[in-house]
Amino acid sequence: MHVGIAGAGIMGRTLAFSLLERGHQVTLFDRDPVQEGGAAAYAAAGMLAPLAELESAEHDIYRLGRRSLRLWPGLIDRLAADVDYHRLGSLVVAHGADGAGFREFHRRLSNQLPQQERENLCLLQGEALALEEPDLADRFGEALWLKGEAWLDTRKLMTALADYLPGSGARWHATTPVESLAPGVIRTGHEDHCFDVVVDCRGLGARDAIPGLRGVRGEILWLDAPQVRVNRPVRLIHPRYRLYLVPRQGNRYVLGATQIESDDSGPVTVRSSLELLSAAYSLHDGFSEARVVHMEANCRPALDDNRPRLIAGDRLLRINGLFRHGYLLAPALAELATDWLENPNPVDSGHDVLFSFDNEEAHD
Repeated sequence: MHVGIAGAGIMGRTLAFSLLERGHQVTLFDRDPVQEGGAAAYAAAGMLAPLAELESAEHDIYRLGRRSLRLWPGLIDRLAADVDYHRLGSLVVAHGADGAGFREFHRRLSNQLPQQERENLCLLQGEALALEEPDLADRFGEALWLKGEAWLDTRKLMTALADYLPGSGARWHATTPVESLAPGVIRTGHEDHCFDVVVDCRGLGARDAIPGLRGVRGEILWLDAPQVRVNRPVRLIHPRYRLYLVPRQGNRYVLGATQIESDDSGPVTVRSSLELLSAAYSLHDGFSEARVVHMEANCRPALDDNRPRLIAGDRLLRINGLFRHGYLLAPALAELATDWLENPNPVDSGHDVLFSFDNEEAHD
């Protein structure tokens, strides 16, 4: 097939990778330049954390996230680029006053996990915590270790995909806004581009075609903190928000927590930055001398249930609603979408909840 993909964020790029690996032709269209832009994928921490999400998300998010964890290493190996990928698990901690929230998180996660997978939850106390994260052991008496979770540098990954895809045969129409989509057709300006099938990966750019699609604002800070040594992502339980801290190379950390029901993609607010930095200092006092090197806000596309959706029609497939799970879900959704494009009839019963159909022809 020759597949036209509208949108080159993380979903569009991983889908293009999946299609090229299966021998299909791919043409990408995006409003941004190839190596940079305003996609929500650039304002993300890159946590691949299906266990942590299971505490509050639907089970299909966990199932797809686990599948993505198996797919990411092979994808990264094919890129042959440094994307700062690690799989050392993540930690959940809480201050003494928030111990009840910590125990409730642990309880809910244990109840949600299948019995055979509960070994991936490990409560670290005292010397065990000091062995894994010495810098946190003095401030926290215990931590929940979610084994097998991973993380990567989102900007490095987006760059690696931008380098790999054209070199593997993909055509890329950068700085080319998509005006409209139709079955097998992408319109840009006054030109129609025809394909065997079109896939819409535009995120919030597809709001006119997907009722109920909304923006959820997220804000992150990049910190240069040479006095901090944290080896894996850390989540801090808090009554009002949950801080996450994700390591980067060179003593840098991505700090975030906010999840605001708004499609305002303006600069980070004073309130959010104060809350984030105060929480970071409570996590490790070495952040008192850290330098804020970058602040960024963006809006992620979400549907009413915060679950992704694949909307299939005649020669047109839409993938949207990835919410805050873009990097966690993209490889699994790309695999699922590629399977369906190659064989549109059957939908696996484990994933049928993610599919909807524009007409009976697409389903039959």
